[in-house]
Amino acid sequence: MANAQAAIDTVLDEHDAALAQAAQRCLMAALDHSRADTIRLIAKGEDQAEAVVELPPKVLRFMADLLGVMAQRQPVAVLPQKLELSTQEVANMLNVSRPYVVKEIEAGHLPCRKVGRHRRVLFEDMIAYQQKSRSESDAALQALADQAQELGLGY
Repeated sequence: MANAQAAIDTVLDEHDAALAQAAQRCLMAALDHSRADTIRLIAKGEDQAEAVVELPPKVLRFMADLLGVMAQRQPVAVLPQKLELSTQEVANMLNVSRPYVVKEIEAGHLPCRKVGRHRRVLFEDMIAYQQKSRSESDAALQALADQAQELGLGY
């Protein structure tokens, strides 16, 4: 898996962030007015030679979203959806300890497969676990806030 330095290198300086934002706006404007199956990008060099690339709108929308995040000068990492992560990588991404991840796997809350003695977690399973955990936390916090309101604690 890419290390943290690779993600940090995607943070743009102010000039490049402004270029990324302008490019995002151009792509979104082109996508908003197009119902085409493919969109053709044409680049002209100084010698007026053309380079043509045809892309589906879905790819351009992804690129526009990526440019938007980069324009905000946030670190970016692009990972394949079927990526398998070690328990340490999952722990790093969830900002928890590796033993906690192992405990969650053994409790059946986070699916994995074993490769020899090692556990591998699909990236999409980790994201689903993260979203479920976040929604459970939000629900618990809301229940506490509701209880505080009922008791007149002034929250």
